[in-house]
Amino acid sequence: MISRLRPFVLLLLALALIGAACSKTPSSKDAASSSLSPSGARSTIVFMTDFGTANDAVAICKAVMVGIAPAARIMDITHQVTPYSIEEAARFLESVSAYYPGGTVFVAVVDPGVGTSRKAIIVKSKKGQFFVLPDNGLITPVMDRDGLDSAREITNPNWMIQSAISSTFHGRDIFSPAAAHLAAGWDFNLVGPEVPQLVRLTPKTSTTTDKGIAGDIIALDDPFGSLVTDISGDEFKNLGYNLGDKLRIEINKKSVTLPYVKTFMDVPVGDSLLFIDSRGRVSIAVNQGNYSKKFNVEPPGTIFIPRKGAPLKER
Repeated sequence: MISRLRPFVLLLLALALIGAACSKTPSSKDAASSSLSPSGARSTIVFMTDFGTANDAVAICKAVMVGIAPAARIMDITHQVTPYSIEEAARFLESVSAYYPGGTVFVAVVDPGVGTSRKAIIVKSKKGQFFVLPDNGLITPVMDRDGLDSAREITNPNWMIQSAISSTFHGRDIFSPAAAHLAAGWDFNLVGPEVPQLVRLTPKTSTTTDKGIAGDIIALDDPFGSLVTDISGDEFKNLGYNLGDKLRIEINKKSVTLPYVKTFMDVPVGDSLLFIDSRGRVSIAVNQGNYSKKFNVEPPGTIFIPRKGAPLKER
């Protein structure tokens, strides 16, 4: 009798084990996957403004995003863009977006034209990233690098805050909710009509001649006060200089002598230097000091670097 029951008992035990395995708590990976938006890849929002941190504007915008897309990660580029500086914001957006994957949603609110006829748009790059921003040229460097897939104006009221739209706070009322809806998986094609042509920036670029390179001081690398120029490292290297050379250049038409070195500690503490920064541009700094404050130089400004061996006074 016992021998005849044994196969039946073994079958019951096997079924019990299978049931227990099926009822286990999902793995952390499965749990993470289940919390993603339907689109999965659009669950990160990267935020940048010129709002500063002395008021509640950034916190309000983030609250709007979280209310619509609670599972989204919200990360910051900066909220200290020089007020109204579309060019500076465009440079930051180009630099940072290169390190994020396709599907990332960027919100960039540097919007001196808020409340006017300028469009609020969502741009999709050929890399598959989304940019929610004003159509004021801010997206130009990113599109030049990655290519434009499509762009749409934000006109669908369902993508906006569900209350009266302010004429001065589109960061809260239009850009933040639109970005959050993207992160939550809403269909980009439903946000509004296509925008056939985007506003473009026309940033200054350095000029190379047989005498050297004339460029501009376009920013400070704060809080260190280093001067950032629009002269690329590749252009500079074509002038013939080698590491260790001393260059006599002009900054705001004043003659300055600087060593060309690889990094800050290649000169004594307190000394000035010329180097190629991490973004591939010619920069001027003081080792463990602030060049801008020490020499009273701020952007915008000019810089001229002669070709090696060419007299500075003959340009």
